[in-house]
Amino acid sequence: MKKTGLLLSSLLAGLLSSTAFAETELTVYTAVEAEDLKKYAARFNEDHPDIKINWVRDSTGIVTAKLLAEKENPQADVVWGLAATSLLLMKGEGMLEPYAPAGLDGLDSKFRDKDNPPTWTGMDAWVAAICVNTVEADANNLPMPSSWQDLTKPEYEGHVAMPNPNSSGTGFLDVSSWLQIFGEDGGWQYMDALHKNIHHYTHSGSKPCKQAARGEVAIGVSFAFRGAKSKADGAPLEIIIPSEGIGWDMEATAIMKGTDKMDAAKTLVDWSITDKANKMYNEGYAVIGKQALAKPVEHFPENIPEAMIDNDFEWAASNRKRILSEWQKRYDSKSEPKS
Repeated sequence: MKKTGLLLSSLLAGLLSSTAFAETELTVYTAVEAEDLKKYAARFNEDHPDIKINWVRDSTGIVTAKLLAEKENPQADVVWGLAATSLLLMKGEGMLEPYAPAGLDGLDSKFRDKDNPPTWTGMDAWVAAICVNTVEADANNLPMPSSWQDLTKPEYEGHVAMPNPNSSGTGFLDVSSWLQIFGEDGGWQYMDALHKNIHHYTHSGSKPCKQAARGEVAIGVSFAFRGAKSKADGAPLEIIIPSEGIGWDMEATAIMKGTDKMDAAKTLVDWSITDKANKMYNEGYAVIGKQALAKPVEHFPENIPEAMIDNDFEWAASNRKRILSEWQKRYDSKSEPKS
């Protein structure tokens, strides 16, 4: 009996050991809002408990710079939630592994790389918006803006915060969209005029709206998701979709070339475009990769899909370095110190 018990114990220990060994850990780089990461991992692990996600999270510009710096020695296995314009940049550098995830045909054609197989797939769209603190606006006699051009009016001087595009994907989509909406010359003229009214530039896309929610500034140029979330939490915010149209970008997913955990990486990318994943994205974003599944999101303006410009992602990605350099030269003097 003792020998049988020892044998069973050994078998059980061996099974436990092999189960622990079977768990795969993926290093996943992301710019998804920090408070959502636990939810994303938990939902994925409901279906794939054998794959552990180790997140590396920062703002879009910083994650993009980190990935590019690691080009010759990649540390990430997968990117889950980074701007499509950033992934297009990496595609051009040959850093992404082409892969057609299961269920690709169900994804909106705008939410995938044009190549076959694609190098990236989209999750959801985050869109530019203006967050206005109504209490601060009333206290400072500020009219409610309805357009981008309104923000250049003298009465808004010192009351506006927006993201630095070198650090923030939201900042870059703002700048690249203004250059498309107003034309190159008109876009820089617009930003020259806006700069006079800027109190400071942040290194986070959500921060201007968070600051507006707290009353630290009256107006934050940010994105609609953050405004809706802050308003749901009770902040006295109006979320404005400017009349000229709004820039947008996709949070997207890709496998990094060189990963030695390809099977697990493909499993994650497959899951990232499932109906279950898209319904999860829709908890915070009004526009998702499978829009037929989307339900209205509380406090999101209703006219977002119609206001989204015909964004030329290829142009934005190929001109990114030039645009950021010019912006830095003109406006960086008002940027907050980097923490």
